[in-house]
Amino acid sequence: MKKRYIAALTTLAVAASFAVVLGGGASASPKQQKLTDVTLQLKWVPQAQFAGYYAASLKGFYKDAGLNVTLKNGGPDIIPEQVVASGQAQFGVDWLPSLLAARDKGTDLVNVSQVFARSGMTQLTWKSSGIDSIAKMKGKKVANWLGGNQYELFAALTKAGMNPAKNSGVTIVQQPFDMNLLLQSKVDSASAMTYNELAQVLETKNPKTGKLYTLAELNVIKMQDAGTGMLEDGLFSTGSWLKSAANQAIAVKFIEASLKGWIYCRDHAAECVSMTLQEGPTLPKGHQTWMMNEINKLVWPAGAAGVGVMDKAAFTRTASIAQQFGVISKAPSDAYRTDLAAKAVANLKAASTDVVGASWKPAAVAVTAGGK
Repeated sequence: MKKRYIAALTTLAVAASFAVVLGGGASASPKQQKLTDVTLQLKWVPQAQFAGYYAASLKGFYKDAGLNVTLKNGGPDIIPEQVVASGQAQFGVDWLPSLLAARDKGTDLVNVSQVFARSGMTQLTWKSSGIDSIAKMKGKKVANWLGGNQYELFAALTKAGMNPAKNSGVTIVQQPFDMNLLLQSKVDSASAMTYNELAQVLETKNPKTGKLYTLAELNVIKMQDAGTGMLEDGLFSTGSWLKSAANQAIAVKFIEASLKGWIYCRDHAAECVSMTLQEGPTLPKGHQTWMMNEINKLVWPAGAAGVGVMDKAAFTRTASIAQQFGVISKAPSDAYRTDLAAKAVANLKAASTDVVGASWKPAAVAVTAGGK
């Protein structure tokens, strides 16, 4: 029995040594690596607005970074700031004004990566109306969803000498979440995100011609061009969670993998549309294809510091407009940090990854009836 015992031990030792020689042992296998659980609360239901995060998950970028990331869909009754502040998620996605409003009320939140570099907010008018600028909206009916979505428009109208808060010089109409007011010519101008409502108009048939409306029939007045564009989708966390050096390291990994997902969607838009539909077919393929292209326009090209790194001037403009219209009571301090995103970008650059996308060009997307 003693000889058999020694022989068995010898066999096990040889096998273990052989395993170490081959690959360093089972503990070194990526498949058996212990992953850190992280949750991201998205702003809305599944759509290409969040394609970079879907790509980071489905292409394994999060897993490669040692993270097990749960993507939580949003909706009309879900406020990402509340979810993150309550500890139900480590990160959230929302527009910067919403983050600033939450901070102004004492919620301990901080932007850690500003993914969208510019605003997608526009005002649409019919070409036949002759209203091709904000200034020409004087005395007109102008629609917006309100409820926190009006500040870019109101700032532009104020710059043009109107007082939208008092309907002075312009009549403000509350807009439902469709484009029927404009389509039925019940207002002179309606708000539209480039990646959503603008497409809704173009996907609709003109009853007079039986053909889809075209861009040639519209004036698309961008708030970014009016100088009142506010920053939209950015990643945020809580200041308390980020106090830990270990959590800061997790944040860098999470941001890096997320940005890698956005870079992937820049270079593989069609595949990212498919991944979005895999996450949830809330909107049809044609509409998602339009959205993916327009979302890429908001991200690319990124600033010189690289994708996801907050631009100070854009932050200041957003904060100033938010303060002007009472979204926040005072100028914010420590509302964002760039060190974590900068480290993530440095890691991507070290791997010879294009983090600016200066040569990226948008695609020519064919509009389909009903977005199908």
